[in-house]
Order: sequence, then C-alpha cells, then structure tokens
Amino acid sequence: MRIEQLRAFLAVVETRNFGQAARACHITQSTISRQIQALESEVGLPLFHRSGQASLTAFGEQLLPRIKRICHEWDQSLQEATDMRDGKQPELCVAAIHSVCAHHLPPILRQFCRYYPDVQLRVTALGSDRALKVLRDNLVDVAIVMHNRFLTTSSEMVVDFLYDEPVEVLMAANHPLTQHSQIPWTELVKYPQVVFKDGYGMQRLVQEHFQQLGTPIQTAMELNTLDAFRGVVRQGELIALLPQTALLESRQDPTLAVRTLAPVERVLRTPDDWNLSRQVVCVTTQDRLQIPPIAHFRQLVRQFFTQSPHSMHSTVA
Repeated sequence: MRIEQLRAFLAVVETRNFGQAARACHITQSTISRQIQALESEVGLPLFHRSGQASLTAFGEQLLPRIKRICHEWDQSLQEATDMRDGKQPELCVAAIHSVCAHHLPPILRQFCRYYPDVQLRVTALGSDRALKVLRDNLVDVAIVMHNRFLTTSSEMVVDFLYDEPVEVLMAANHPLTQHSQIPWTELVKYPQVVFKDGYGMQRLVQEHFQQLGTPIQTAMELNTLDAFRGVVRQGELIALLPQTALLESRQDPTLAVRTLAPVERVLRTPDDWNLSRQVVCVTTQDRLQIPPIAHFRQLVRQFFTQSPHSMHSTVA
C-alpha cells in the first residue's frame, strides 16, 4: 500500500469519476485505474462500483475515514519535516552535567534565544551516562557530558571536545588532610569517600582510577547533588573527589577546604597518565545536525569553549 494509491482513492471519492480524478492528480486515467486496482488487490475487496459514477462499495465506505486519517497524518509529517529543515523546530532539548548547567550554559542559552526566539529550550541536569542514554533514546537533542568512549563509538555520534579539567579533593576545613598542599594518594586512600551515584561519569572515572592504582576505594555514601556533597563533607572525615568546576562555590565556603592531588609516581608512557582529570564533550548525532537550531546550538557551544579559559582546539570522533 502506497500513499499514491490512497491519494488516488480519495480523488476518485471526491470527483466520483476516474477521469476527473486523474486530472486532479496530474496523472493519466490508466495510471489512476491501476492504482485503485492495486489497492483493491491488496485489501482483497472492491472499493468502487464502476457502473455510471464511481461510488463506494460497503467496504469502501468503511475504509474511507481511515484513509483520510492516514493521508492527513502523512501530510502533517511532511509539513513537520519541512518546518524542521527551515528551522521551525518547536523545542530544543539539552541534557548536561550539573557544573555545565550552573557555570557555562547560561550565556550560551541567552545567545541561542536571541537567534531562535520561537524555539522552546528545555535543559535538564543529568549524570553523563544517563544523559548519553536519553540522547540515544531520542529524548534530547544535545548532551554536554563527561566523555564516555563506550557510549559514543557508533558512527552516527558527533562528539566535540570542549575542555579538560583536573579532579580535586573536597574536605572539611578541619580535616587532617588539609595539612597537605597537594594530597598524596597514599594519604587519600586512608579516608572514606562520598561518590556520585551510578550513572554519573565521575563515579566511573574515580572507580577506574583506583582500580588502575590497585587500591580499593572506601565508599561511604552515594549522592547526586553538589549541595549534598558539601553538606555531608563539612560534617566530618568524609572526603570527595570532584572536578574543579564543581568546587567553585566550595572554595568560598570557610567550613570547607579544597586541595589538589599530588602526582602519582609511576613509570608510564606519558607523565599525565595518572593525573586524574575529566574530559567534557558535546555530543549529538549526524541526523540532528541537519536541523538548523540544533546545528546552531552546537556551534555556539563550540565557540564558547574555544574562547573560554577551559578551551582547547580538538575534536573527538
């Protein structure tokens, strides 16, 4: 069953004449007759009485409202596709990690709204792995996340490197580790940690790093908001490994302290192999970049981080 056959059916219904229907569809009468015959062959019942005016059979009458709905839905889909190509997208959905939502996205969103005032922006703060999943499930258009090569390897994914940032240690202001300007790993591993919940890239990054060091991590608690991290850590001996951007507010809090990590003394291929840092990327898909608002938003993100202190000129994938 093809849409041309359904349109031919509706044209015959409207004109009650095969010849007039053919002229309305800008095709020959023999072509429209073949289309109707093919449709009748597919459904297995005649759709028109062919004596005098072409009138519907009982089954044709039953099928008419369904075919009207199908053609209407198809026409609407074509119009929506045209609108998307022309940049008339009703909304743009973005998922981003919490620190990006708090510190980097506001000026980008402001610029986007000036250029596309009629596009509704929907921004959700999510963990990196969760954000990439909803992108793959077509629930968002763009994800700004910590890079996960296992979730972005498919050919349709477009991944732009934005910046690298070091991971640092958050602790209470009176914590024993504050005596160090740079905390050695041998001291760090002595204290229980607060970590992100499953689905957050930081949890995976920290766990992988401890595994590479061959040292077990003492996980005391799992949380998913920076406010909760600060609240728990300031109460006692718990510490947290968090990216630098996530610690901006903590540096202004007299009840908290932030320290960098001392380099791990290992003989490896490059001196940075054991420096704990996260890589933040912007991810979308090839098909979405054909939609002007999404392509423009990606361009704004890339320009912002190219001009910001975190920026580096590089592209992953």
